Amino acid sequence: MYKKSFFIVFEGIEGSGKSSHSLSLIKKLKSLKISCVYLREPGGSKNAEHIRSFLLKNENKGFNPLTDTLLYLAARNENFLKKIKPFYKKKIIVCDRFIDSTLAYQHYGLGVKKHFINYINKEIMGTIKPDYTFLMFLNVNKLKSRISNRKTINRYDKFKKSFYKKVQNGFLKICNKNKSKYMVINSSNKYGINQNIIFNQVKKLIK
Repeated sequence: MYKKSFFIVFEGIEGSGKSSHSLSLIKKLKSLKISCVYLREPGGSKNAEHIRSFLLKNENKGFNPLTDTLLYLAARNENFLKKIKPFYKKKIIVCDRFIDSTLAYQHYGLGVKKHFINYINKEIMGTIKPDYTFLMFLNVNKLKSRISNRKTINRYDKFKKSFYKKVQNGFLKICNKNKSKYMVINSSNKYGINQNIIFNQVKKLIK
Protein backbone atom coordinates (compact mmCIF):
# COMPACT_ATOMS: atom_id res chain seq x y z
CA MET A 1 0.00 0.00 0.00
CA TYR A 2 1.39 3.41 -0.99
CA LYS A 3 1.09 6.73 0.84
CA LYS A 4 -1.50 9.03 -0.63
CA SER A 5 0.68 12.11 -0.34
CA PHE A 6 4.34 12.97 -0.73
CA PHE A 7 6.17 16.03 -2.12
CA ILE A 8 9.10 15.16 -4.40
CA VAL A 9 11.38 17.68 -6.14
CA PHE A 10 13.95 17.27 -8.91
CA GLU A 11 16.81 19.78 -8.95
CA GLY A 12 19.92 20.30 -11.06
CA ILE A 13 21.61 22.52 -13.62
CA GLU A 14 20.58 22.70 -17.28
CA GLY A 15 20.94 19.44 -19.18
CA SER A 16 21.09 17.30 -16.03
CA GLY A 17 17.96 15.30 -16.85
CA LYS A 18 15.72 16.55 -14.05
CA SER A 19 12.80 17.36 -16.37
CA SER A 20 12.82 14.05 -18.23
CA HIS A 21 13.19 12.06 -15.00
CA SER A 22 10.42 13.96 -13.21
CA LEU A 23 8.08 13.28 -16.12
CA SER A 24 9.21 9.66 -16.25
CA LEU A 25 8.36 9.28 -12.56
CA ILE A 26 4.90 10.77 -13.08
CA LYS A 27 4.26 8.34 -15.93
CA LYS A 28 5.32 5.40 -13.74
CA LEU A 29 3.17 6.51 -10.81
CA LYS A 30 0.14 6.90 -13.07
CA SER A 31 0.71 3.43 -14.52
CA LEU A 32 0.42 2.12 -10.96
CA LYS A 33 -2.82 4.10 -10.46
CA ILE A 34 -1.15 6.30 -7.83
CA SER A 35 -2.78 9.72 -7.62
CA CYS A 36 -0.15 12.30 -8.53
CA VAL A 37 0.38 15.77 -9.98
CA TYR A 38 3.27 17.19 -12.00
CA LEU A 39 4.48 20.76 -11.62
CA ARG A 40 7.39 22.81 -12.91
CA GLU A 41 9.05 26.04 -11.86
CA PRO A 42 8.90 28.67 -12.98
CA GLY A 43 5.44 27.85 -14.21
CA GLY A 44 2.75 25.39 -13.23
CA SER A 45 -0.34 27.53 -12.88
CA LYS A 46 -1.69 29.71 -15.71
CA ASN A 47 -0.36 32.99 -14.31
CA ALA A 48 2.97 31.42 -13.35
CA GLU A 49 3.38 30.14 -16.92
CA HIS A 50 2.92 33.71 -18.18
CA ILE A 51 5.71 34.84 -15.84
CA ARG A 52 7.87 31.91 -17.02
CA SER A 53 7.41 32.91 -20.65
CA PHE A 54 8.53 36.46 -19.88
CA LEU A 55 11.41 35.40 -17.61
CA LEU A 56 13.05 32.98 -20.02
CA LYS A 57 12.87 35.08 -23.20
CA ASN A 58 16.30 35.47 -24.75
CA GLU A 59 15.83 39.21 -25.26
CA ASN A 60 15.42 39.78 -21.50
CA LYS A 61 19.15 39.95 -20.80
CA GLY A 62 19.36 43.08 -18.68
CA PHE A 63 17.54 42.02 -15.53
CA ASN A 64 19.06 43.07 -12.25
CA PRO A 65 19.57 39.91 -10.10
CA LEU A 66 17.02 41.13 -7.55
CA THR A 67 14.43 41.77 -10.28
CA ASP A 68 15.12 38.29 -11.62
CA THR A 69 14.63 36.79 -8.15
CA LEU A 70 11.39 38.66 -7.49
CA LEU A 71 9.91 37.41 -10.76
CA TYR A 72 10.77 33.80 -9.88
CA LEU A 73 9.26 34.23 -6.42
CA ALA A 74 6.13 35.79 -7.91
CA ALA A 75 5.74 32.76 -10.17
CA ARG A 76 6.23 30.49 -7.14
CA ASN A 77 3.51 32.27 -5.20
CA GLU A 78 1.02 31.73 -8.04
CA ASN A 79 2.12 28.11 -8.46
CA PHE A 80 1.87 27.45 -4.73
CA LEU A 81 -1.62 28.89 -4.37
CA LYS A 82 -3.07 27.21 -7.45
CA LYS A 83 -1.12 23.96 -7.82
CA ILE A 84 0.69 22.97 -4.61
CA LYS A 85 -1.46 23.99 -1.64
CA PRO A 86 -4.65 22.35 -3.05
CA PHE A 87 -2.87 18.99 -3.52
CA TYR A 88 -0.53 18.97 -0.53
CA LYS A 89 -1.27 15.98 1.74
CA LYS A 90 -3.73 14.74 -0.89
CA LYS A 91 -1.58 13.55 -3.80
CA ILE A 92 1.99 12.68 -4.71
CA ILE A 93 3.41 16.01 -5.94
CA VAL A 94 6.38 15.86 -8.33
CA CYS A 95 7.98 19.24 -9.03
CA ASP A 96 10.64 20.07 -11.62
CA ARG A 97 12.66 22.70 -9.68
CA PHE A 98 11.65 24.43 -6.47
CA ILE A 99 13.11 26.43 -3.57
CA ASP A 100 16.63 25.02 -3.91
CA SER A 101 16.87 26.30 -7.48
CA THR A 102 16.18 29.85 -6.31
CA LEU A 103 18.95 29.58 -3.72
CA ALA A 104 21.39 27.88 -6.11
CA TYR A 105 20.84 30.23 -9.06
CA GLN A 106 19.89 33.53 -7.46
CA HIS A 107 21.97 33.37 -4.25
CA TYR A 108 24.99 31.21 -5.09
CA GLY A 109 24.97 32.11 -8.78
CA LEU A 110 23.89 35.77 -8.86
CA GLY A 111 24.68 36.90 -5.33
CA VAL A 112 21.20 37.80 -4.03
CA LYS A 113 21.11 37.68 -0.22
CA LYS A 114 20.04 34.30 1.13
CA HIS A 115 18.00 35.71 4.02
CA PHE A 116 15.90 37.73 1.56
CA ILE A 117 15.07 34.62 -0.51
CA ASN A 118 14.37 32.56 2.62
CA TYR A 119 12.09 35.26 4.04
CA ILE A 120 9.94 35.48 0.89
CA ASN A 121 9.84 31.69 0.54
CA LYS A 122 8.58 31.37 4.12
CA GLU A 123 5.91 33.99 3.45
CA ILE A 124 4.77 31.99 0.42
CA MET A 125 5.09 28.45 1.75
CA GLY A 126 4.49 28.76 5.47
CA THR A 127 5.43 25.39 6.99
CA ILE A 128 5.08 23.41 3.74
CA LYS A 129 8.34 21.90 2.49
CA PRO A 130 9.32 19.17 0.02
CA ASP A 131 9.62 15.71 1.59
CA TYR A 132 12.45 14.53 -0.66
CA THR A 133 14.72 15.90 -3.40
CA PHE A 134 16.64 14.23 -6.20
CA LEU A 135 19.65 16.31 -7.19
CA MET A 136 20.73 15.47 -10.73
CA PHE A 137 24.50 15.97 -10.83
CA LEU A 138 26.02 16.72 -14.23
CA ASN A 139 29.65 17.35 -15.12
CA VAL A 140 29.57 21.03 -16.13
CA ASN A 141 31.83 20.26 -19.11
CA LYS A 142 28.99 18.18 -20.59
CA LEU A 143 26.36 20.89 -20.15
CA LYS A 144 26.91 22.78 -23.40
CA SER A 145 26.82 19.64 -25.57
CA ARG A 146 23.53 18.55 -23.98
CA ILE A 147 21.96 21.98 -24.36
CA SER A 148 23.00 22.14 -28.02
CA ASN A 149 20.66 19.22 -28.72
CA ARG A 150 17.61 21.15 -27.55
CA LYS A 151 15.05 22.44 -30.02
CA THR A 152 14.63 25.73 -28.13
CA ILE A 153 17.17 27.65 -26.05
CA ASN A 154 16.26 30.15 -23.32
CA ARG A 155 18.42 32.77 -21.65
CA TYR A 156 19.28 30.44 -18.75
CA ASP A 157 20.95 28.11 -21.24
CA LYS A 158 23.50 30.77 -22.19
CA PHE A 159 25.47 31.52 -19.03
CA LYS A 160 29.22 30.97 -18.76
CA LYS A 161 30.57 27.69 -17.43
CA SER A 162 31.78 29.48 -14.28
CA PHE A 163 28.18 30.45 -13.44
CA TYR A 164 26.91 26.86 -13.72
CA LYS A 165 29.80 25.70 -11.51
CA LYS A 166 28.74 28.16 -8.81
CA VAL A 167 25.13 27.00 -9.13
CA GLN A 168 26.05 23.32 -8.94
CA ASN A 169 28.27 23.92 -5.90
CA GLY A 170 25.31 25.74 -4.35
CA PHE A 171 23.07 22.73 -4.90
CA LEU A 172 25.66 20.47 -3.28
CA LYS A 173 25.98 22.77 -0.24
CA ILE A 174 22.20 22.72 0.23
CA CYS A 175 22.12 18.94 -0.17
CA ASN A 176 24.95 18.35 2.31
CA LYS A 177 23.10 20.24 5.04
CA ASN A 178 20.27 17.69 5.09
CA LYS A 179 21.49 14.49 3.44
CA SER A 180 18.61 12.37 4.74
CA LYS A 181 16.19 14.24 2.48
CA TYR A 182 18.36 14.25 -0.65
CA MET A 183 19.74 11.78 -3.14
CA VAL A 184 22.43 12.82 -5.61
CA ILE A 185 22.01 11.10 -8.97
CA ASN A 186 24.96 10.92 -11.39
CA SER A 187 23.59 12.19 -14.69
CA SER A 188 26.46 10.51 -16.54
CA ASN A 189 24.83 7.13 -15.87
CA LYS A 190 22.68 5.59 -18.58
CA TYR A 191 19.14 6.97 -18.48
CA GLY A 192 17.55 3.61 -17.66
CA ILE A 193 19.90 3.06 -14.72
CA ASN A 194 18.97 6.39 -13.15
CA GLN A 195 15.31 5.76 -13.89
CA ASN A 196 15.45 2.57 -11.83
CA ILE A 197 17.45 4.17 -9.00
CA ILE A 198 14.93 7.00 -8.72
CA PHE A 199 11.83 4.83 -8.85
CA ASN A 200 13.21 2.28 -6.37
CA GLN A 201 13.93 5.10 -3.93
CA VAL A 202 10.46 6.59 -4.43
CA LYS A 203 8.86 3.21 -3.73
CA LYS A 204 10.72 3.08 -0.40
CA LEU A 205 9.66 6.62 0.44
CA ILE A 206 5.96 6.26 -0.27
CA LYS A 207 5.34 2.75 1.12
